[in-house]
Amino acid sequence: MTEAVKGPASYFPSIEKKYGRPIAEWKDLIHSSPLTRHMELVSWLKAVHGLGHGHANALVAHTLAEGSGGQGVVTRPGRG
Repeated sequence: MTEAVKGPASYFPSIEKKYGRPIAEWKDLIHSSPLTRHMELVSWLKAVHGLGHGHANALVAHTLAEGSGGQGVVTRPGRG
């Protein structure tokens, strides 16, 4: 039996369906943004890309958790 996806990733199927982009593309956008803080990124996704708050928050939370070691900011190679 497969366990249900929980947390921010549980939003991914609806994000892909509603906005027509794969999650990897959203993560690339987040990483390419000059912004680094959670709420800055959420606000940017909402204002510039038209995402709803929950979807933007899920994408940012998941991306930050993957790459920042829980620091709450996006880190990029060569930028610490």
